Amino acid sequence: MRRVLSNGSFLRFYLLLGIALLVVFVIALAGRSFIEQVRREDYREQLAALPMSLMTQQLADAPVEQRNALLERFSEQLDLQLTLQPISDADLGFFERSRLEQGKILVAESPWLLQQRLPGDTWLLQARLDDWSEHQWHGSIELLGGWLAAASAAERDGRIAQLRPGSWPLQLLPSLPAGLTAAQQAQLARGNVITQLVSDKLSITLLYQLPGESQWLQAGPISRGDTLPLNLHLPLLMGLMIVLSLIIYLIMRSIEARMARLELAATRIASGRLETRVKVESGDFLGRLGMAFNGMANQVQSLLRGQQEMIRAVSHELRTPVARIRFAVQMVEDMTDQPAIRRQLQGIDADIAELDELVDEILTYARLGGETVNGAELETALVECRAMAERVIDTLSPLHRGLALALAPGPEIELLAEPRYLQRAVQNLVGNACRHAKSQVMIHLWDEPNLVRIDVEDDGPGIPPEARADIFKPFARLDDSRARSSGGYGLGLSIVQKIMAGHGGSVTIDTSPTLGGARFTLLVPRRDPQA
Repeated sequence: MRRVLSNGSFLRFYLLLGIALLVVFVIALAGRSFIEQVRREDYREQLAALPMSLMTQQLADAPVEQRNALLERFSEQLDLQLTLQPISDADLGFFERSRLEQGKILVAESPWLLQQRLPGDTWLLQARLDDWSEHQWHGSIELLGGWLAAASAAERDGRIAQLRPGSWPLQLLPSLPAGLTAAQQAQLARGNVITQLVSDKLSITLLYQLPGESQWLQAGPISRGDTLPLNLHLPLLMGLMIVLSLIIYLIMRSIEARMARLELAATRIASGRLETRVKVESGDFLGRLGMAFNGMANQVQSLLRGQQEMIRAVSHELRTPVARIRFAVQMVEDMTDQPAIRRQLQGIDADIAELDELVDEILTYARLGGETVNGAELETALVECRAMAERVIDTLSPLHRGLALALAPGPEIELLAEPRYLQRAVQNLVGNACRHAKSQVMIHLWDEPNLVRIDVEDDGPGIPPEARADIFKPFARLDDSRARSSGGYGLGLSIVQKIMAGHGGSVTIDTSPTLGGARFTLLVPRRDPQA
């Protein structure tokens, strides 16, 4: 069974891992496709940037009546279908108009459609072509060279700065670059555009000599680029990190929730509610841990139940022979008048009474332990704390005539608790204090917002700090200040602790600040009355 659950959990784990990797792969693939699409659009816009910027700049500078002639010349030189229309008449969306307002170029492919607004004007230039080829490259350079040649040498740098070159780095050279062949130099002298391929970068450079001058226009190097730019790499990596983080968060959240339930069950079992069990939802490692936890709780509960049943059985069985012995002792005592024998019989009767009291203590401890283990609720009622403390004093004062038992003045306090057990706890503490006090035992009642505090103080030798954790253990007695010779069976304080646990409270011990002996403190939380 364990092997089947283990294999099933591993299969589910690998299935979840495979799904997560598949999701990450699909997102990476979609991100890569999106980035490639953005790169293609950016590349098309860079190709169209120089000719469109050059034409729109010249059209904006020319008078309105000369624009048609310029369109015809541009169309013939660049092999484009050019139209000029008011931007208000164009069929454009909101984002397209926003891009045009920012001076950007709109590019559509298959067939190519280029659109750009004239600088400082309300007209829109549209260019259509079937495909981008070398003819458009050379025509753009020739058109730019003629536009620069028409300006003075001082104005040429300013005209280049007015353009939007995109991926067309432009510069004017006072001399020919090195590495040109004689044929290339002859082509430049005839007014042609030559193309150079830079093999190590897979980029292209265009050269053109300005008409009638000794200056050369260089455009390039022009390349599409094989690596993703940083601004595209970063969103892809961030997207992958977010997806992986989300998957890990969901997995860890599920594990944390189940571990929290396991922690809660362990806390409840540690508080004595051994009937608590963990809900097993699957056969993975947490499910197997829950099954092992439930098995442990079952075993502990079974052992404690067997121990308590044995204590009850032994205690009940002891009552019968104790009663027979007491009856026999009384019969022998009635049959003799000798003082020595009667003194011995009285001693035997005292030992029997002590044994009977011990059996009663054991039964009480076992009964409280059973209620705590089985999680039974105590039958609570409204208790007047001062009246209860006075009854305890009235009960124990005749047994300790040499001591002064007193209740400190204070307000009347009412508390919802189990009356018999609460009085038993206070009586055990007062009786314990009476056995070790020198002359005085004091009870204090404190009414606090959420609980009632009961202090029992004495002026005895006190309890050393290193021994305070052991006195609540069953049958535990100290060797010096609280020895067996002073009375007690080592169960009274254990019973007090059980009673406080049943009420959801606690019992602590420290040094009395007024009497100097031991001070036991009961902290009993307040409860709302049941409907």
